[in-house]
Amino acid sequence: MSFSFRGNDGVREAMHSVFLYHAIQAGMNIGIVNPALLEVYDDIPKDLLEHVEDVILDRRDDATERLLDFAETVKGSKVEKGLDLSWRENPLQDRITHALVKGIDAFIIEDVEQARQKAEKPIEVIEGHLMIGMNVVGDLFGAGKMFLPQVVKSARVMKKAVGYLNPFIEAEKGDLQEPVGKILMATVKGDVHDIGKNIVSVVLACNNYEIIDLGVMVPPEKIIETAINERVDAIGLSGLITPSLDEMVYLAKEMQRQNFEVPLLIGGATTSKAHTAVKIDTQYKNAVVHVNDASRAVTVVGDLLNKKSSNEYVAKLKKDYNEFRTKFLKRGKEKSYISLQGARKRKYQIDWETSKITTPKEIGVQVLKQLSLKELVPFIDWSPFFRSWDLHGKFPAILNDEIVGEQASQLFDDAQEMIKKIIVKQLLKAKAVFGLFEANSINDDDISIQKSGNEIAVFRTLRQQLKKREGIPNLALADFVAPKESEKTDYMGAFCVSIFGAQELAESYKAKEDDYNAIMAQAIADRFAEAFAEYLHKQIRTKHWGYAVEENLTTEDLIKESYKGIRPAPGYPACPDHLEKETIWELLNVEKNIGVTLTESLAMWPAAAVSGYYFANSEAKYFGLGKIIDDQVEDYAIRKGITKEKARKWLHPNIANN
Repeated sequence: MSFSFRGNDGVREAMHSVFLYHAIQAGMNIGIVNPALLEVYDDIPKDLLEHVEDVILDRRDDATERLLDFAETVKGSKVEKGLDLSWRENPLQDRITHALVKGIDAFIIEDVEQARQKAEKPIEVIEGHLMIGMNVVGDLFGAGKMFLPQVVKSARVMKKAVGYLNPFIEAEKGDLQEPVGKILMATVKGDVHDIGKNIVSVVLACNNYEIIDLGVMVPPEKIIETAINERVDAIGLSGLITPSLDEMVYLAKEMQRQNFEVPLLIGGATTSKAHTAVKIDTQYKNAVVHVNDASRAVTVVGDLLNKKSSNEYVAKLKKDYNEFRTKFLKRGKEKSYISLQGARKRKYQIDWETSKITTPKEIGVQVLKQLSLKELVPFIDWSPFFRSWDLHGKFPAILNDEIVGEQASQLFDDAQEMIKKIIVKQLLKAKAVFGLFEANSINDDDISIQKSGNEIAVFRTLRQQLKKREGIPNLALADFVAPKESEKTDYMGAFCVSIFGAQELAESYKAKEDDYNAIMAQAIADRFAEAFAEYLHKQIRTKHWGYAVEENLTTEDLIKESYKGIRPAPGYPACPDHLEKETIWELLNVEKNIGVTLTESLAMWPAAAVSGYYFANSEAKYFGLGKIIDDQVEDYAIRKGITKEKARKWLHPNIANN
């Protein structure tokens, strides 16, 4: 067995020396060590020795992360020359500020204790030394000279320092530091996604706001009750799936009914300034503001809570949203739509006499519960990973970007280290269920799923109704499956993949006051889920269905969707109705087979999950449904066997002039 220790030269030399020392103590028969990399054991600095031994002897669960953080303070090729501790010679305040800005926690307890000894009260260290340092962090972040991952690392150092001081503060029965404001944060009912919420919470906490985080799937009555009892200064709502938009509107109405006066902040992937201005702002007379990224959160909240200027700021905000709303609604009315009957006459036409239909090699439902995450790493699309940290750019070019390249590279390296740990310790598990079935389109827009000639399920698809130029079809997913009247047996697939363990892993980091790695764990789990969907689709194309056995695509080709066939998902542009997930769950018995459940808003749990359909026809393509009109809503309700009110509820983001 061979071991190769990588990293800073000083750390690497210490690793080799410590490994050899303990191996000999354990009675190892033989070992091959590069003598050039040996360091005298007793000469290894005590702080470095502690970190290295924690790794070698597996004394702590977070040993690797602590060593990596410590390694950031080391440079050079010799240990005796390698510790970059010149900043340790600076005055105490400068050292604390440096630690916070650089995210180095190796010496923060030592420095905070020194500050405590000099202060009259321990609370003064927080209000003085630490907040001075965090103000520098805030200024650099606001000026674009620090980036979100660095700020989250700074928060980790701050929490460690405050955690050390709290017992002293409580012992004196002193008052804790007064926050500049109290913010309630929640992911709304039915939604399980919270990465963005967690990042905004950390950034606001770094700026001395007290955060009350209610977590995910929070019902409106709990948000209202907590806001009243805690006397919060603002409420922040987050959501990723489209049904969350309704929950936000409902909460705004309820806040208005109960005469709330606190600002309402809206954020999440499906939210937008348009939805906020048109749907939410109109329901609440007080401030409503869409916060599209974490970097804006501090400025927005600061403006909203500034007693001297908040009235002027809110008035300006209301005026801006009113003007935006007027223009937006006017633009929507300028578009023309055709009847559903007319749209069906303009459906996409495939020549089913000549179109090739490949019979799947394996028909029916299959479950995949054993898959190494190593298999998924090559399928990861990293660009969305950086976007989740507010670093914008395409991977891998972002790593060399003049502005964010250095931070992106560090973030990427940290992700690689966590992925290695996840794989080695099997901290996350991948599970999937998929099925391939006989299928035919029926009634223009439905897809009948059959087994041995008997219908076992029906998927309802929606058709574009925007008026287009002559010759441009109005698409529906049903167009890509052979119609029943063609008397040809076609096929369709469905799937669900999920990564289990992300929530538990994130909570383990949060318990250590390590928000950086908690958020990292969730972001990586999301990337693994998407990679799993990509991996499984390739297996379907080349093996299980086998309609693209000669495929030879690069990872970049896969990201560009250069493959034959598509895998659209309920809730996304081609099929925005989340209700169709219920049919997938019944057809594949998803909950029983792999344990993925649906919330009342039809979000998947665990959150790191992807579900959807498989279409194999060479002419199948992705598209956006766009807006539909009332005749299709009514027709859809009849086809689904639901009330028109329920249909409108689930389809309303796509209903024109709604």
